[in-house]
Amino acid sequence: MIQKDLLGTVVLGKAGRDSDRFFVILDIIDNNYVMIADGSTRKLENPKRKKLKHLALTEVRFHEEVENLHNKSITNSKLRKLIKSLELDKEV
Repeated sequence: MIQKDLLGTVVLGKAGRDSDRFFVILDIIDNNYVMIADGSTRKLENPKRKKLKHLALTEVRFHEEVENLHNKSITNSKLRKLIKSLELDKEV
């Protein structure tokens, strides 16, 4: 069973053209599918539906930012900056 705790979790694509790229889970559709976005190729206005088995979950979560999504206070550029900071930490 999928928990609502996954909202805001940063995931890494494992399959397809999204492999080795970071995304944030914006919505949970059911036990198999979630909606993800990265702010650049997949914008908040048009998130991608992706199977959970094609994603690697990380321990990083942006709960507050995803909650702000409903208030329209998070933008694609803010989402890109959050993911970019995560990628920089990964390289170090």
